[in-house]
Amino acid sequence: MDVSQKLLKYRYYIIIAIAVSLTLSLVLYAAPRILTILAYFWPLFASTTVFLVAIIAFGGVSIFSTEEVHDEKVGEGLLDYVAGKPEQY
Repeated sequence: MDVSQKLLKYRYYIIIAIAVSLTLSLVLYAAPRILTILAYFWPLFASTTVFLVAIIAFGGVSIFSTEEVHDEKVGEGLLDYVAGKPEQY
């Protein structure tokens, strides 16, 4: 009698746990396998990988830098031009 009262006390939790378990098992059964997903998206993964490798490869030989050039910070001349300030010599 004591066990059945405890089960009645937690009946909503038990029902929710069973419903979640059934839902999860049905989703896992109906979901496509990981190899199917990889076979479908492999061109996207391959092109993204090539693009990232190209960015890393060309990033090392870029002519742009954040160091000072000719006693002027990079981009400061452009900011002065946009702001309409005359060039100072």
